[in-house]
This record gives sequence, structure tokens and C-alpha cells, in this order.
Amino acid sequence: MTRSILFVCLGNICRSPSAEGVVRERLKEAGMEVLVDSAGTGDWHVGKPPYGPMQEAARARGYELGGLRARQVSGADFHRFDLILAMDDENYQDLARLQPSGASARLARFTDYVDDADFVPDPYYTRDFDGALDLIERAADGLVAALRDGENRTKP
Repeated sequence: MTRSILFVCLGNICRSPSAEGVVRERLKEAGMEVLVDSAGTGDWHVGKPPYGPMQEAARARGYELGGLRARQVSGADFHRFDLILAMDDENYQDLARLQPSGASARLARFTDYVDDADFVPDPYYTRDFDGALDLIERAADGLVAALRDGENRTKP
């Protein structure tokens, strides 16, 4: 059973904090208790809040990200979380390299929970904050449905 999920992107200021906020809300609506957190593979933004335009786009949809602060993935995360979800292949590969032997976390891609996307584009570069949130919301719905059904699915 999945009791804790970590969302991971590069800097932890756009995609992963948004996924944390959206999934936290979806889990609350579903009456499910799962610990959610987010982190980045890089350390450039440690201690900073999510990127302003990302916060604004999320707030327009009812998600408050302002209290979150960026942090970097640590070795302990691989023991603390049941499921670690990467926003793209580069972060997935970085996580696979960082994962300590004997760690219990299962690695997957967040987009394993949608059928029509392989990664969440980084709105810091694309400037498409709403497009990223559209995909994050759909993946969040797929993730919550899988958790409710007891599935640990990933794309083949």
C-alpha cells in the first residue's frame, strides 16, 4: 500500500511543487490519507518558494503553493517514501542513479498515470504554466484512481 509519495523535478519550483499541491487536494477530496512532498534533483533553489508565475497559475485553479519551499532529494528520501515520481526521463535517470541499494522506494514517472504523455514539460522554460497544470491534474486524477484501486501501475 502506498502511504507516501515524493514528486521530483529539476529545481523543485514548478512541476513537482505543483504536483504536490494538486495531488494533496485530490487526495483530500477522495478522503485518502497519503503523505506527499516534493523535491528537486538540483540544489539551485533550495529554501525558495515555487516560481511566482507557477504559483499564480495554480492559485487561479484553487491550489495554494506559497507555503512550500524547494529542497533537494536526499538518500533518506528513498527509504522514507513508498513511491517517488519523476516529472521527466532525465530526472527519472538521475533518481535511479541516486537510489541507494536496499532502498524501498519504487521509482516511476508521474505521467505513467496518463495515457497520452511521456513527461511533464517544464513551464519554467516553456512558459506554459496552464498546460503543465492541465497535465498535472490529469496525472493526479490517474494516480488517485490507481491508489484507490490498489494498483501500482506503470506504463509498459
